[in-house]
Amino acid sequence: MSDTASLVSAVEILGSLEESYRAILTPDAIAFLVLLHRTFNTTRKTLLARRIARQAAIDAGILPTFLPETKFIRDDPTWQGAPPAPGLVDRRVEITGPTDRKMVINALNSEVWTYMADFEDATAPTWENLLSGQVNLYDAVRRQVDFTVPGGKAYKLRTDRVLPTLIVRPRGWHLEEKHFLVDGEPISGSIFDFGLYFFHNAHELVKRGFGPYFYLPKMESHLEARLWNDIFKLSQDMIAMPRGTIRGTVLIETILASFEMEEIIYELREHSSGLNCGRWDYIFSFIKKFRHNPAFVLPDRSAVTMTSPFMEAYVKLLIKTCHKRGVHAMGGMAAQIPIKTDVAANKAAMENVYKDKLREVTAGHDGTWVAHPALASIASEVFNKHMPTPNQLFKRTEEVVVTAADLLNSNVPGSVTEDGIRKNLDIGLGYMEAWVRGIGCVPINYLMEDAATAEVSRSQLWQWVRHQVTTAEGIKVSKEYALRILEEETSKLEKSAPKGNKFRQAAQHFSTQITGEDYADFLTILLYDDITKVNSKSAKL
Repeated sequence: MSDTASLVSAVEILGSLEESYRAILTPDAIAFLVLLHRTFNTTRKTLLARRIARQAAIDAGILPTFLPETKFIRDDPTWQGAPPAPGLVDRRVEITGPTDRKMVINALNSEVWTYMADFEDATAPTWENLLSGQVNLYDAVRRQVDFTVPGGKAYKLRTDRVLPTLIVRPRGWHLEEKHFLVDGEPISGSIFDFGLYFFHNAHELVKRGFGPYFYLPKMESHLEARLWNDIFKLSQDMIAMPRGTIRGTVLIETILASFEMEEIIYELREHSSGLNCGRWDYIFSFIKKFRHNPAFVLPDRSAVTMTSPFMEAYVKLLIKTCHKRGVHAMGGMAAQIPIKTDVAANKAAMENVYKDKLREVTAGHDGTWVAHPALASIASEVFNKHMPTPNQLFKRTEEVVVTAADLLNSNVPGSVTEDGIRKNLDIGLGYMEAWVRGIGCVPINYLMEDAATAEVSRSQLWQWVRHQVTTAEGIKVSKEYALRILEEETSKLEKSAPKGNKFRQAAQHFSTQITGEDYADFLTILLYDDITKVNSKSAKL
């Protein structure tokens, strides 16, 4: 590695440096981040600019299709992704959640096969959340994460079974880390999250029989997967680790990525551990990319399900693609939370989870996601019954044909209702209010909501106002109507919430996003400055 002192001198840290953070932000780790930033940030920016150009083309009426220039990749039957890595052969139930210490312990104690520790949609990226999350994962890898809360309750890792395999999701390419400047500019949030976790834990994970494994979010093209693969290769070279040790599972959660699934696996070949159906972000992306086109207006969120034409097509293509290339095809999230106060409602909710997981396993998925430990037993029961093998990579669906028209089929039965509008506002406000308080994973109406579901909510509202949709009650969804309902919902939430809540602050942001005019690329970018406490001077290392 280049001279550490000179690399560190290029960095300004504009967040606090608690003693535990210093164990993560060591000179060698900082130097590692600087080299990754200097090597790859220009490419990242170029790819983000490419997203803007692609959106302009869609707005001009050029719909996405399978790329003719990469047809040779899709037509070549000989290449495969990497074999499953240690700890990733059987992934039938995965739990996801933020990286706070209690969640890390609870997730690792769950009856699941893997745990995705999330720096992305389930984490509000305050400096404290990010650095304490890195500390928690460092300790979890070494099985030293136990702690006792004030008042005496102890949280300890169980010792009666093998713990789930740890997978980390860094932030997407679009997010930056303003508390950490390299050569005067913010480092990529992706590189920051990945780099610190990898640098400190890669060798320790291998020593323990696993490896540095990642979920890769929000990609829109195979070129963005290529960037990740280049980072993986260089990172392994820099710490004298054999290439191919890292594994990355790509979340197919954008409509554009669905047209490049084979190419994405191809780019990551030696590091690929499959694809995942990121269902809520996928719906968000579908609305977002085609928001100017009236042919793509969708009904109430509750009507858009995994059996909707464009969703069903993408699932079928993902499973076919993954198994053709020898990698896992992971199913989507069950976001339900047990309803302890209503037995009948809880029974109905859990039956829906069962049906959802049954649909996934019989379709050919190799595993699925749950948001709450209580759902793990349901998902396990379904997958154990219908998938007695560690995975279903042998299950080919070559007879399945999915066309570009299938992926773009927006013919979803249903209507827009005032109840649907109010629910979207309630979810959006509830999530945004928690986010600006530094909380990224929020229980709302017995569902665990994260940034993806809030994005669906505001994008639908924007779309309905933009195209002057008429509700089932006969009301035209105008700008004035949306803002009036927003004010009503905000007032109700303010009154029922504890003093000091931030619903008014959330509503001020939300009001700019539901009038069919301004549209932020991501809510997390829109809100980021509200949770960013940037010091005027760099902390002393």
